[in-house]
Amino acid sequence: METTNTKVEKISQSITLKAIIIAGLTLLMLIPSSMIQNLITERDFRSKETIEKINSKWSNAQTVSGPVLVIPYTKKTANDKKMIVIENHTFNLTPDKLIIKSNMTTEERHYGIYKSILYKSILDISGNFKSLDLIHIDGEPQWEKAYLRLGISDLRGIAKDIDFEVNGYHFNAETGGRNDIIGQGLIIALDNSEAMQSGKNIQFHCAMNLNGSSSLNFVPIGRNTHVEVKGTWKSPGFIGNYSPEYKINENGFNANWNVLHYNRNIPEAWIDSYATDAGLNTFGVNLVDTVDHYQLNMRSAKYALMFISLTFVVFFFVEVLTKKRIHPIQYLLVGVALILFYSLLLSISEQMNFSIAYLIASIATISLIVIYTKSIFKNKFQTSILALLLCVLYIFLYVVLQLEDVALLIGSIGLFIILGVIMFISKKINWYRDEHTEKDIKGN
Repeated sequence: METTNTKVEKISQSITLKAIIIAGLTLLMLIPSSMIQNLITERDFRSKETIEKINSKWSNAQTVSGPVLVIPYTKKTANDKKMIVIENHTFNLTPDKLIIKSNMTTEERHYGIYKSILYKSILDISGNFKSLDLIHIDGEPQWEKAYLRLGISDLRGIAKDIDFEVNGYHFNAETGGRNDIIGQGLIIALDNSEAMQSGKNIQFHCAMNLNGSSSLNFVPIGRNTHVEVKGTWKSPGFIGNYSPEYKINENGFNANWNVLHYNRNIPEAWIDSYATDAGLNTFGVNLVDTVDHYQLNMRSAKYALMFISLTFVVFFFVEVLTKKRIHPIQYLLVGVALILFYSLLLSISEQMNFSIAYLIASIATISLIVIYTKSIFKNKFQTSILALLLCVLYIFLYVVLQLEDVALLIGSIGLFIILGVIMFISKKINWYRDEHTEKDIKGN
């Protein structure tokens, strides 16, 4: 019976077996780690869903396209039976020059812990079409039915009636029809024939109060398009396939785009309808909050396995080098404490700045683990080493989160150094030695 108990005790104290148990516990912690990542994804989705609800009551992100001059015409053709068939078509002409100036004021709209960035903008749209004498239409134009088509992606954002001026004559804008580039839009019927006189360019101008959220975008529909946007948002992002010249200061930003017809893949004219992907040509200003704490939370959660592994390695080395037995349940409790850090970080970062939330969550987690392990190690030096390691790890993670562009480089170097330290310490361990063998040798 004594021999059996001795064998069981030797097995329970086996370094190899303990290493296998610790590896199993580490893999087991992947389950709560995965649950934390799912929770972050769920909260992120809920945030976006709530922001969409806020935006829908105001208006969504806006995209402005146009105006495009549409000239209906008829064309007579002969069919197989030699009968004359009259076909109705539309000739669509883009501006020769398009200038858009926008002044934006932003405000934050809150719903619980979530917020959306809304804006009011005053657009000044002007430009000209080439002379009607230079337009070749393969048919009989119906000048009296000509109209302008102006694309606005969310018509709910139009705050005031639009007065559209063409060659000095004023016209009203009405909803209706679809814009070939972005979908819905406005129709400006040019029912004054004097506005469509031949021999000179068609000049146009209008001012528009347009509300929106998140972003304001434009389509460079003109042969030469110039867009200037001024705003009060202090951290704008410039999106799309065209880069602006810009200035950003404490009062806001000023951005200018100049797009030539060489730079875009929109034809100067087309017959009937024209289908294209507006995303290939749009550009604009993004006003979404630049600090996405859900993305930072997700990136930090992906380091959970590394934190657990390194902490368990420290426990394992202390156990082997000092011969203090640490129960697997104690490993498990420490692993759960490390996982709870990410839950704390997520919940606190929804209420305040991410950096402050990170500091609070890390201090709380380190304090909890250090107080608990002090009762296990019963040694101030060993406890201090663990506390120092945890502080270094959390500082390392924070630095990696902040340096997004070089996160992979910093992370790789850091892990390489950590592995080197572990290898250096582990060389002091005789992996084939156990306590009973050592006692037998001393007894002899």
